[in-house]
Amino acid sequence: MAETISILFVGDVVGDPGIKITETVLPSLIKKYSADFVIVNGENSHEGHGINEQIIKNFHSLGAHVITGGDHSFDKWKVFNYMREDNRILRPFNYPKGNAGFGFGVYEVPGKNVKVGVLNIQGRTFMKAIDDPFSSADWAINKMREETDIIFVDMHAEATAEKVSMAWHIDGRASVLVGTHTHIPTGDARIFPQGLGYLTDAGMTGSYNSSLGMDKKVAIKRFVTGVHQKYKAADGDNHLCGALARVNVETGKCVHIESVIYPEFNSSVEE
Repeated sequence: MAETISILFVGDVVGDPGIKITETVLPSLIKKYSADFVIVNGENSHEGHGINEQIIKNFHSLGAHVITGGDHSFDKWKVFNYMREDNRILRPFNYPKGNAGFGFGVYEVPGKNVKVGVLNIQGRTFMKAIDDPFSSADWAINKMREETDIIFVDMHAEATAEKVSMAWHIDGRASVLVGTHTHIPTGDARIFPQGLGYLTDAGMTGSYNSSLGMDKKVAIKRFVTGVHQKYKAADGDNHLCGALARVNVETGKCVHIESVIYPEFNSSVEE
């Protein structure tokens, strides 16, 4: 049987509730899935918007090898210098040149003679008008494939059509694409014809007693009044959401992908 590596991905960690459940659950999930490589999306981890150096170090201590970002990666300016120094903290690659940080990297898998490339990319549909993610992904993937055939893509995007189009675009050239940003876990984990493992959105890690991690009363008021309301993080009913992928180390093709939700959501109640 061909050797595989297991890659565990944790979806958008939102505020202190997301950090707390990650601290509680992630080490045990790493053991449960025998995860060889761990990626955490942390762009919402500091007060719901952005990230800081302390949180980055905390995620590393919990077992995260790489931390990805998104449209809130640049919300906390104090982290910019650290983003320039540590290539294990990524932000979307297709932001214009000159911004702090790295958009992709190739990393050694501890204990194995294997490398994993990780690309963080951001969509443009219903989001900021930044550089083209498709041509940016082409360039980064070609660069990473000089060192490894195992490539994981975190696509931070609003539109499902843009995510699945990217998946078709890179199928056969990358191993896994997991979507982030919408904070709602999808149930469409599948493997594309040329070996790309795909999940439209991993979902968020944080409070589901909320509207996407935000206090539900504040969120409802925003919709009812049509006026911006100050962000207030929610708490309670906390879940860790993400994905688990297994990749053939010789071919770089995904052989298994599944959604990870802990604890599972209640889908029925006793009458």
